[in-house]
Amino acid sequence: MARTAVFGLFVALASVFSACVGDAGAEAPSHDPMPAEKAIVLAVEFCSHAACAYVAEAKGWYGEAGVPIESFDSYVTGMALSAALTRGEIDAAYICLIPAICAFANAKVPLKIVAGTHRYGYAVSCNPERITSPADLQKPGIRIGCAREGSPTDALLQKAVDVYRLNPQKVAANIRRMSPPKQLLALRMGHLDAAVMPEQYPSMAESAGFPVLLTAQDLWPDMQGSVLIVTERFLERNPRSVLRLVEVTERSTEWINRNPEAAAQILAKALRITGNRIFPVKEIQQDPVLDTTPQALQRSLTERLVCTTRIDPEQVQKTIDYLADLGYIRQRFEADQILAIDR
Repeated sequence: MARTAVFGLFVALASVFSACVGDAGAEAPSHDPMPAEKAIVLAVEFCSHAACAYVAEAKGWYGEAGVPIESFDSYVTGMALSAALTRGEIDAAYICLIPAICAFANAKVPLKIVAGTHRYGYAVSCNPERITSPADLQKPGIRIGCAREGSPTDALLQKAVDVYRLNPQKVAANIRRMSPPKQLLALRMGHLDAAVMPEQYPSMAESAGFPVLLTAQDLWPDMQGSVLIVTERFLERNPRSVLRLVEVTERSTEWINRNPEAAAQILAKALRITGNRIFPVKEIQQDPVLDTTPQALQRSLTERLVCTTRIDPEQVQKTIDYLADLGYIRQRFEADQILAIDR
């Protein structure tokens, strides 16, 4: 497939400025002094999907690499982050692939995917007293929590319908639309029987006694979970910063895979601090089911996510095609239009 002009610019700069990314004991990549580029308005999702960003920020690796960060903003869902992208408030983001595709296709947000962050990372949690098999999801009276149409979790639920040949109308009648934190609370309070959530929420639910019924690994082989995106405008005007941002992401991802326990500790602290800011209701903050423990986060990072910056363009194309089949994007497009990665 043809490569875009932006991709060509990215590769040309990479050949000049790229450096090897070290592991936990290695030195950070060195760079010659260059003119300062625009500080990045960086956004992440409030979940373990953005572990590489939270770890890099906590360790100061962005600053070490010469990547100026103007703000580091967290969003409860990828859909909320996608809306901020549409408003032009963000330069770069660690975001689930599906909201990124929807923003590009439906809102015409000019963005490029420059790296992956993980594969998989979604699951269906359940009340074992009410649900023991996927077929139970279509039973009358079952209440399924899920984010709105067009979200990764809704797409995963549609995959469950396809794989297990469930009745789509019966499943749709059981869905209750709400955010992942609300799903987790509703599951604990007995207001839901199942919840389709991104990690780390299924791992947290498991710690609270609600087992995982299905994972993304069960339903969607090689599913691309989240990606690092930048706006085309930022890439064209600040290519060195984008290249360094990718390098830091690679360094952090490698470190997480080598040090999952330490990474979980860092992530737990970061999510607790952020949670106190984005969940203003005191009762919600203090609910133990919402406690992001290192144990749950380590399980999330090692069992439910495959942390890698590599992207398979074919899988991105399959995701685009599936979203078009579901009607979540208006029409199919070639994956090369959104990808700016080294093949």
